[in-house]
Amino acid sequence: MLGLPQLLPTATLGSVLVSGVGASNGLGAAIARRFAAGGYPVVIAGRNEQKLNATASELAAAGAMVKQIVGDASISTDAARFVQAAESLAPLAVAVHNAGSNRPTPFLELSQTEFETHWREHVLGGFQLGQAALPTLLKRCSGTVIFTGASGSLRGKARYAPFAVAKAGLRALAQSLAREFGPQGIHIGHVIVDGGIDGERLLALRPELKMSRGEDGLLNIAAIADAYWMLHHQHRSAWTLELDLRPWMEPF
Repeated sequence: MLGLPQLLPTATLGSVLVSGVGASNGLGAAIARRFAAGGYPVVIAGRNEQKLNATASELAAAGAMVKQIVGDASISTDAARFVQAAESLAPLAVAVHNAGSNRPTPFLELSQTEFETHWREHVLGGFQLGQAALPTLLKRCSGTVIFTGASGSLRGKARYAPFAVAKAGLRALAQSLAREFGPQGIHIGHVIVDGGIDGERLLALRPELKMSRGEDGLLNIAAIADAYWMLHHQHRSAWTLELDLRPWMEPF
């Protein structure tokens, strides 16, 4: 059981929207779990209805107030539906853009469609979620928008051109929004996840990594989620724009 504390009324805590949720053993679900454990009602959004429903059922069984909604954050009408769903639970307090995949491909084998798909998932998705969430947050001059970044936002590795370009664009978007909306009371955060995540997406592709990396050699999803919780609860006199997370043994 989550053991959800009821220290503040729901309307005071507000709701949390996490876009880009799939399997329960994934970062999006972990972020939703962390805020639910703190008493926040959560909306989880994603494109895979089966995974989304299973994750929502697990959260609800653990005591969370949760609503799931299927859609694509890179589509403006879907992003608006996500925000509306969160507002139906409580005034929106946190919006997280966690959507986007990574498919390494040799550059000369890369299609224009695949290049654009990465851009749409990461950059356009972040743009649409920001445009949908920020007007709502500005009404109350408070709230947090967090973007999930990656080490690709800082450097482009071989075969990772579309991912690096997309993540660099998302990072620039976060920086711009922080400078525009921070003075209006909105905390913008960009979390650089610099390393492999101990979750379903990576381990389904490379199950040997868990053993080869050793104890705490992959990023623990609950530990990452704690960083999102911390960002939202920072005092505004000392807000963090960018936070990078990596395992203790990860080279950088």
